[in-house]
Amino acid sequence: MLLGILRECWEIFAESAPYILFGFFAAGLLKALLPVEAVARHLGKKSLGAVFKASLFGIPLPLCSCGEIPAAVGLRKQGASKGASAAFLVSVPETGVDSVAITYALLDPVMTVVRPVAAFVTAMVTGSFINRLPDDAPPVSSAEENIAPGCGCPDASEGSPSSLQKEPLFKRLRGGLDYAFGELLEDIGKWLLLGIAIAGAIAYFVPADFFIRFFDNEWLSLLVMLGLGVPLYICASATTPVAAALVLKGLSPGAALVFLLAGPATNAATITIVWRFWGKGATAVYLASIGVCSLTLGWLTNRFYAWADIDITRWVADIGEHADHPVMLVSAFILTALFIRVFWPWRKRPACGCPDEEPGGT
Repeated sequence: MLLGILRECWEIFAESAPYILFGFFAAGLLKALLPVEAVARHLGKKSLGAVFKASLFGIPLPLCSCGEIPAAVGLRKQGASKGASAAFLVSVPETGVDSVAITYALLDPVMTVVRPVAAFVTAMVTGSFINRLPDDAPPVSSAEENIAPGCGCPDASEGSPSSLQKEPLFKRLRGGLDYAFGELLEDIGKWLLLGIAIAGAIAYFVPADFFIRFFDNEWLSLLVMLGLGVPLYICASATTPVAAALVLKGLSPGAALVFLLAGPATNAATITIVWRFWGKGATAVYLASIGVCSLTLGWLTNRFYAWADIDITRWVADIGEHADHPVMLVSAFILTALFIRVFWPWRKRPACGCPDEEPGGT
């Protein structure tokens, strides 16, 4: 049984490894060329345009599950409107260049396009409604201004945009890649491996017709995935292998999309921060918007797949068939080496990737 689960996990890991490496590489380039600090300058107005920019900027940004919260709070403190910063908080965790690449590897090209579009729509709806609310969030104290929520390390927004722009391009690129294959891989990696492990267990234990037999009602499956996704603390990349495994067991593509949207964007930590920095009214709108948009977009996704006569399981079923391809194997071994480098005991770092203190420092 254990060997069977490990075999399923290895096939998923090897099949997605080239796309994971590409996703992290692209994340490093974005980190170097599009710093979060520069985004703040465009989001100050309480307007639909600011929400649009925030939703669009957040889609490709390579922010880890811990870093997205201080980044959004940092934007809020730098003058971004409540709706724009909330839209950014929605669009960042729901997708990203790394998760888009993995979506193509484990799901299908249609979902690869639908996922970021759905994240953009959800962020736009959330930010637009929150912008209409009165500003009932309590002011940020001076002690909180320099602390990233839940991290205990300096807020990433403290860096000076002008100083970052003066750095040579090569240095910024090197720093971006170091971030992608260091801090970002360390934060996302454990969740990604957990997602692959869960997907392997699902592939091995769950019958192929499970969702057809027990959740044949479309709206029931959508609501079940929403209920599973809301409390989970899991990043966008980690939800993808789980969604792919569930699709193979009969889950509709729309229900898989609900899980992909709700899982990364809603969890106890995020809800607490939204309550503190955006207010209780914004928190209610935040949760309601994500829930309604996820269900609606999931239903529309099912309608599109039915109209286009696309069987997502045909694409997903190919997972593992090419796991022994040289490119897949080499990529899997490279990714394994990167995981060992990041998680090996001699390279322990503070939570959230804060820089190690200098020897002898206080």
